Amino acid sequence: MTDAFGGYGGIAQYNRNFLSSLAACDPIGEVIVLPRVSPMPLGPLPFGVRQLRPVQGKLAYSIASIQAAMRPPIDVVFCGHLHMAPLAAAIAALGRARLWVQVHGLEAWRSPSDLHRRSLETAALVTSVSRYTRRRLLEWAGIESARVKILPNTVDPRFQPGPRPGWLIERHAAEGKKVLMTVSRLAACEKQKGQDRVIRALPRVLLEHPETIYLIVGDGDDRSRLEALAAEFGVAKKVQFVGLVASEELPDYFRLADVFVMPSTWEGFGIAFLEALASGIRVIGGNKDGSRDPLGDGVFGTLIDPENGDELASAICSALSTAPTNAEGATRFKAPAFTQHLQALIWSNLITYH
Repeated sequence: MTDAFGGYGGIAQYNRNFLSSLAACDPIGEVIVLPRVSPMPLGPLPFGVRQLRPVQGKLAYSIASIQAAMRPPIDVVFCGHLHMAPLAAAIAALGRARLWVQVHGLEAWRSPSDLHRRSLETAALVTSVSRYTRRRLLEWAGIESARVKILPNTVDPRFQPGPRPGWLIERHAAEGKKVLMTVSRLAACEKQKGQDRVIRALPRVLLEHPETIYLIVGDGDDRSRLEALAAEFGVAKKVQFVGLVASEELPDYFRLADVFVMPSTWEGFGIAFLEALASGIRVIGGNKDGSRDPLGDGVFGTLIDPENGDELASAICSALSTAPTNAEGATRFKAPAFTQHLQALIWSNLITYH
């Protein structure tokens, strides 16, 4: 895996949820995890999960992976990212184990190198976080569609409706104000998340809802560009760059918000959509990518053309004028359903696979 316990971001969160459920599945004896990075403290690990220290450098990581897989012999090699598929396929072949490859989004939307493609095609099971990513992968992969299954994100039970936290109202001077929020890394390579689109739409939103503030949760090398954009559009005083938020504080941030908005164009799935739905707030996402899955094709949230500024502004104004929703949209993505689905995939695709 790229990262898991001690990692930051959507894929790390997916991996933590996945590993916690995997270890709870009946056929699983032990799960050994070797991450590339682990920048933060691990915290408690689920029973049955052993995470090794990260190893820097491709060659050193490859050697460490082979050594970990040989002691003791393993039955399944799980590859948490398509970029690592050649190494995972080699280890599976050496250990006569079954290969399981996970794909998330952009990395699987275009045909990779021949080596990566051939490695993926040896997998007994490929799981995709969304229908959109699965469809894009099947456009280039020479693999039976029956071996490519959907395994979406799950949502932590800490995310649930509740009163707006007073300490956050005070911290962000949010008393009597409407709060828009986006939660995402601010990486220059991920400009497609859409914070810039929300900033451009904000002047039109403020004409109808002048009391609105926009919280951008997350940090990265794209922050300076977004700060400059907020100044250019005259909304710098309305946009608050929150930075990284501790995991234990994040549920309260969702309860502070009235509307979660992430008009992405390249979203593999978007775990933050689930966290917002589970918190009972209004949710707006784009209709061009994997965002459709958590929002139930528009049943549980509002889907808009993310590149249409007028449509985005109109959706935000409508959501700010509407009462909070219930949290039922996230029920099918909660941990019990995820674990049950995961166990079914293991039994039907790995235990009985020849």
